[in-house]
Amino acid sequence: MKVIQFIKESYAELKKVIWPGKDDVINSVKVVIVSTVIIAAILGLIDMLLLLGVRAVF
Repeated sequence: MKVIQFIKESYAELKKVIWPGKDDVINSVKVVIVSTVIIAAILGLIDMLLLLGVRAVF
């Protein structure tokens, strides 16, 4: 059956994958968290400036 063959081939491919180590995962998570905080701060600043601009006009 094609489904069983697909599962076997998928399992064989997963054995070839080089999974990241714990340190790599932790470093990647740190980068994502720092990037998210920076982008949130930038967007918050832009939102505040736009709000002040709209209040000044109206």
